[in-house]
Amino acid sequence: ASWGAPRTIKNTPYECGMLPEGEGNARMSVKFYLVAMLFILFDIEVVFLYPWAVVYKDMLAENAALIFGAMISFLGILFVGYLYALKKRAFDWRS
Repeated sequence: ASWGAPRTIKNTPYECGMLPEGEGNARMSVKFYLVAMLFILFDIEVVFLYPWAVVYKDMLAENAALIFGAMISFLGILFVGYLYALKKRAFDWRS
């Protein structure tokens, strides 16, 4: 009996001697991917919203209407995207 000879138990993913249970690569629903992408999309808006909120008070004296209008249009585009996701039932787990 050679120590280097291949054995069935050595060819399994776990060399501890325990028999694996279940299947190795379980299938995941596409809904998880979709919700993750929507989360990233709507979470990135905070990256743009936070600096705007920090400097908004300092910029009020100069061009408040321009800055406020730009942010409202940005939020409007995001809101339209959110409504589109709701219409397509992207957040519905049952379908």
